[in-house]
Amino acid sequence: MQVSQVAAESAVTAPPDVTDRMCPSRVVLEHVTSKWGVLILIALAEREHRFSELRRRVAGVSEKMLAQTLQTLERDGFVHREAHPVIPPRVDYRLTPLGVEAAGMVSALAHWVESRTPDVLTAREVYDTR
Repeated sequence: MQVSQVAAESAVTAPPDVTDRMCPSRVVLEHVTSKWGVLILIALAEREHRFSELRRRVAGVSEKMLAQTLQTLERDGFVHREAHPVIPPRVDYRLTPLGVEAAGMVSALAHWVESRTPDVLTAREVYDTR
């Protein structure tokens, strides 16, 4: 067996390891856990949104970042984009089944962060006074 063939077979059979710098899951993790990725997934978990509704719901996101993040999440299979052939143009965004699953995960983390922020702020004060 050639070396490249052995490497290819071991890459197929080796379990994913996000701590490995070559693991493709790192890119997906980055997309799902980016600031805007998390907030968009949480907003879309509530219901389907139009672009302008999402921009209002995810306070602080620029039009450019919203468009880029939606495109990335769509490419990764988390978001479905549906363009309606009407005038004026109407585009709706909703989560795919994969997106629903990811949104549940990041939503749980976000809500945990919200509930534990007072503890984090206290820890920061203690650290900064040392």
